[in-house]
Amino acid sequence: MAAQQSKKSPKPAAPPAPEAAPAALSRRRLLTTAGAVGTVGAAVGVGAYALADTRPGGPAHAAATGALPLTALGADSVPFYGAHQGGIVQPMQARMYAAAFDLAPGTARPGLISLMRRWSAAAAAMAEGRTPPGVQDTDVALDAGPSSLTVTFGFGAAVFAKAGLGARLPAQLAPLPAFPADALVPGNSNGDLWVQVCADDNLVAFHALRTLQRLAAGAAVLRWQMSGFSRSPGATAQPRTARNLMGQIDGTNNPKPTDTGFDQEVFVQAKDGPAWMTGGSYTVFRRIRMLLNTWEEQTPTYQERVIGRRKASGAPLSGGTETTPVDLDKLNPDGSLAVPGDAHIRVAAASSNQGAAMLRRGYSYADGVRPDGSPDAGLLFVAFQSDPLTGFVPVQRKLSRGDALSQFIAHESSGLYAVPPAAPGPGHYVGQPLLES
Repeated sequence: MAAQQSKKSPKPAAPPAPEAAPAALSRRRLLTTAGAVGTVGAAVGVGAYALADTRPGGPAHAAATGALPLTALGADSVPFYGAHQGGIVQPMQARMYAAAFDLAPGTARPGLISLMRRWSAAAAAMAEGRTPPGVQDTDVALDAGPSSLTVTFGFGAAVFAKAGLGARLPAQLAPLPAFPADALVPGNSNGDLWVQVCADDNLVAFHALRTLQRLAAGAAVLRWQMSGFSRSPGATAQPRTARNLMGQIDGTNNPKPTDTGFDQEVFVQAKDGPAWMTGGSYTVFRRIRMLLNTWEEQTPTYQERVIGRRKASGAPLSGGTETTPVDLDKLNPDGSLAVPGDAHIRVAAASSNQGAAMLRRGYSYADGVRPDGSPDAGLLFVAFQSDPLTGFVPVQRKLSRGDALSQFIAHESSGLYAVPPAAPGPGHYVGQPLLES
């Protein structure tokens, strides 16, 4: 993996390949979300109408002042409470913010418990389009519905000692190994607490993250924050696998909830422990800059050989359509491998990594330009798995040694976090079985 952007194309040997306030009133109560739930790309204009509420900022008040009812896209919501935290198995929303916090000096377990209570209550309210309790709302998302908002919380390894829970640190949170050519920025990596905020409206997502930041005052300080984007629901005639900033279809072979063994690959099982993580997951977060100037100099044919798929259709070079299983044994008429030996999809394939699997949920990012004028853009890689020691780590080790794509990317930030199961219902909070044990 190259750490710096080169000015010329690589020449392969052979083309392969705040102040507390009383709880505020609801900012929107929905009566129906006809056609909205679970449909990516639902038609704009399918109605979601509000109960009569004439308070300032209420739905009837908004209607009286000429505001339109929510569209299906804005009205859709994802429950905060349940078995698993939101933001893992749900279809990807259009926008994402990721952030890490460190506990403030003097914040021990009681302070962390209080923070997780505040955060969970706020996330639950905002997931329903309500003003979170204990916050003077900034009104940033006043005109919007929940817009499929999800908030996902994770614990980094360092927080266990700070909270007096060192003996309960899971083995799965062992530090990730150093990979060749990593160019990690310490200030943009790791962190005691990890937060992922996703929504189909950027104002809703920003409002949610800003609310959490304000609720953390005095207990935790922001370590780093990044934002990403994906294809907006409804932007294509039918749901399609998203493309990354290299123009490649990305995510074709992602495991699906309907697949046999999906839960075992993504969520911690009771037999695997620890008990407080049953139903939870582990996430690896990586900021991967794409060397786009160099990549865009390559011919489409060479780009396809680096990835192992047709750029336009996503079909593997072994033939078929995007969803056709890759035939890694297929040969070209001249006897060469149809999918080159160092093609990304070959090196990353589960069959090449003792069946290692993870659920990837990555977002593109674009943060302007670097001092040399090259794009500061790439992928915010997010991967959920039941055990990173058998999921991410072996795959990344292999990619770092023999992936043709490595010459076009640089890993600049990294983090590993335990993502507990969701809070079961109101009055509970994420991480309660750990923090109150």
